[in-house]
Amino acid sequence: MFIFRWVLSLSLLLCALKLSYAEAPLPVVIWHGMGDTCCNNETMGRVVRLVQEEIPGVFVHSVKLGGTESADRNAGFFGNLNSQIDSVCTELASINELKHGVNLMGFSQGGLFLRALVQRCPQLGPHALVSFGSPHSGVARIPECPRDDVLCNWMRKLASRGVYSWYIRDHVVQAQYFKDPERLDDYLQHNIFLPDVNNELLPRKPEYRERLLQLKKMVLVRFANDDMIYPEFSSWFGFLDSQGNSVPVENTTMFKEDWLGLRELDESGRLDISAFCI
Repeated sequence: MFIFRWVLSLSLLLCALKLSYAEAPLPVVIWHGMGDTCCNNETMGRVVRLVQEEIPGVFVHSVKLGGTESADRNAGFFGNLNSQIDSVCTELASINELKHGVNLMGFSQGGLFLRALVQRCPQLGPHALVSFGSPHSGVARIPECPRDDVLCNWMRKLASRGVYSWYIRDHVVQAQYFKDPERLDDYLQHNIFLPDVNNELLPRKPEYRERLLQLKKMVLVRFANDDMIYPEFSSWFGFLDSQGNSVPVENTTMFKEDWLGLRELDESGRLDISAFCI
């Protein structure tokens, strides 16, 4: 918990100190990771309390899909990500406290989803995006599960039947950011979420780049011993080539041609990349 508090505090300092506030702190929107819920008292509930301790008076919204915590947890495994992003965009637009801009904090897959939200939700008004161990370039291996996690193991069982098959690609969340480096043509043709969000499809969407460039700060945290995200440097937009070799973000075509604005964010000092061993 000490390491967790330290990492969280660092991100909050980046949001609270490096960005100037006018009169009141900007609200914070949090999106939890796989297997978690918006409001679990020991996980995201604790994060919310830590944020409120670090930034007194801040409004915090923890994203919840569905009417219950159980439904929210289920939505982290099963559902259509495009529909989920649209739903959250609509919900956030209805919250008065978020009308004048937000800071965003995402954990694991929640960081990827918040980035998609920045790109697809023009009314959001994002100032900073901080992601912890988020698969921005996808995963080359479906995340592992605890043995006693029924939902997670059911997800893996379905995904093992073919992530690009018509039903699984539309209904298993993790399949929608799965990227097989040896089957890129299949990925580009059949994956319904990540190729679009990463602007890999033609014609590219200039609004995705423009909206990410609204950010005053983008912080990408990678966990050096991450056993959930493979490859772990997907947290930094790196990935694998077809031979399984590591490709850092600066060597990717996405970065060189600046499909998402990452290079411009980097050159303007607004992209922070950090690693933590836990």
